[in-house]
Amino acid sequence: MRKQILLLSLLALAFGFKASAQSFLENSQVSGSFQTDAQYYMLDEGIDITDLNGKKFGINGFGKVNYTNGNFSAGIRFEAFLPEMNGFRSELNGVGLANFFATYDNGFIGMTVGDIYDQFGSGLVFRSYEEWSLGMDNALRGARVVLRPTQGVTLKGLYGRQRFYWAPYLERDFSIEDYRGIVRGVDGEWDLNQSIPALNDSKFRMSLGGSFVSKKQYDLSLFYYIPENVGAAAARLNLGYGNWAFSTEYAYKINDPSAINNFIYKEGQALMASLSYSQKGFGAVLQVKRVDNMSFKSMYTGTQNDLDINFIPPINYTHTHSLPSMYTYSTQPNGEMAAQLQVNYTIPKGTALGGKYGTKLAFNMSQVNDIVRDSIMDNGQMVVNKRGTLGYTSNFFAISKHRFFRDINFEIDKKISKDWHLTAQYINLYYDIETIEGHAGAPPVKANIAFLDVTYKINKKQSLRLELQGLWEAEVHKGYEVGESEKKDFQKRGDWAAALLEYTISPHWSFSIADKWNYGNPVEEYRDHYFTGSVSYIHDATRVMLSAGRQSEGVVCVGGVCRTVPASSGVTLTVSTSF
Repeated sequence: MRKQILLLSLLALAFGFKASAQSFLENSQVSGSFQTDAQYYMLDEGIDITDLNGKKFGINGFGKVNYTNGNFSAGIRFEAFLPEMNGFRSELNGVGLANFFATYDNGFIGMTVGDIYDQFGSGLVFRSYEEWSLGMDNALRGARVVLRPTQGVTLKGLYGRQRFYWAPYLERDFSIEDYRGIVRGVDGEWDLNQSIPALNDSKFRMSLGGSFVSKKQYDLSLFYYIPENVGAAAARLNLGYGNWAFSTEYAYKINDPSAINNFIYKEGQALMASLSYSQKGFGAVLQVKRVDNMSFKSMYTGTQNDLDINFIPPINYTHTHSLPSMYTYSTQPNGEMAAQLQVNYTIPKGTALGGKYGTKLAFNMSQVNDIVRDSIMDNGQMVVNKRGTLGYTSNFFAISKHRFFRDINFEIDKKISKDWHLTAQYINLYYDIETIEGHAGAPPVKANIAFLDVTYKINKKQSLRLELQGLWEAEVHKGYEVGESEKKDFQKRGDWAAALLEYTISPHWSFSIADKWNYGNPVEEYRDHYFTGSVSYIHDATRVMLSAGRQSEGVVCVGGVCRTVPASSGVTLTVSTSF
């Protein structure tokens, strides 16, 4: 009898386990993506590439897999740089498991262990993120808890250490000055429209939020007293009524001497505000920003785009065409005053100017100036930004005459007929290349830029696109005299012309040829053509692109974060897929 009971119990357990396993598998979802970017480099005396320094190949690749089952999710990310492509940091060279996480979230509480990507508010005191095209990854490896105690209220707490390429996360030898600090943070947000029933369907909208983040890093400096605990706090407010919306955030950071701010002991501040109005066919946004000494890194000796605890959002137009994107603005954490106005208007269909399909117009103006820095007294002398001192004082509302950047542009987007579509834009640009790219003594870029983008739909599957661009510098041109020692600072200066022709066979094939010609460079040897040709094939979620030709020196920026791209010549293969 006992044997029969035991046998029945085992059978019941087996069937129960099978049912649970089947249910577990049925509720499971697996997704992921893979990408490989590979470049083969060639000598090209035409653009002064006479030595490859032993590097004929550059390969960047990753694969990530995510698993979800009900309230549970997990994922891994594998990376390989064999070696890294030109323009990426050499510290990326290597292979390994770069990222992993496990999360449980039942709506009331969420818990994550492993590598965390998150953002508090607009990011002024904390943002961890990854941008593959820049080689940027400052994931926080540690733990995070998210609590939602009531409708409309979200509380977060996190703790960990940032990724620093392939450096180990365990505590390092304190004699090494690249030891990373520990990052700790809390954030809270209250959406009144969700919490208060009377406001659920109201035209009035309001939410409040606040954050506090600190880093703990050991003081290893032999010359300065480095605070081992640095805190930063932020408060934010979002309001809306009908078609209007207003948002603002203010952040404050205690003294944080570092290599970025020349080891001064001034506090940091940042303020952002945005006012917008939108209705059918019309929208306008006005944004302002002030930043003063707000670099916040978990390693005070860092000087590159790594180990940033916070993020300073740019408020300027993002250009995607090749010539205007050569001079993309990079935010200045040590100080900037910025403003942007964006206006969009659609001329209605059926009017004289709107035509059959309507006409879209867009105007944008953005400008960034330096802040005003007033000198302080040190040992009987008036100094500004001197190491080991307070650095300076600054009137919060004072704007310096030193202009970093200005972009005024006007765009027309017009569907002429069912087969023809065009986009045209004019840009007036001012770009302080000395400050933004570090070309000491180089005059600012003052340029007029225009492009015309025309698409012709041949039939349901085939289309042809022509892109014409021109950039004309007002002061730096063929007749501008450049000293022998200054030549390297003028590799992309002067007048440019660019053209691209693209033929697409939907949904799989695309072919293109393009050329950028620096015909107006003040240095004759830099008046080069940058020919490229490419072919791409898309099948479901897989894309393969092969391109060959020259790449000009420049700066690649994504969301205000930039990296320098050296001139190169060769063949590039990109393969990406997702499931």
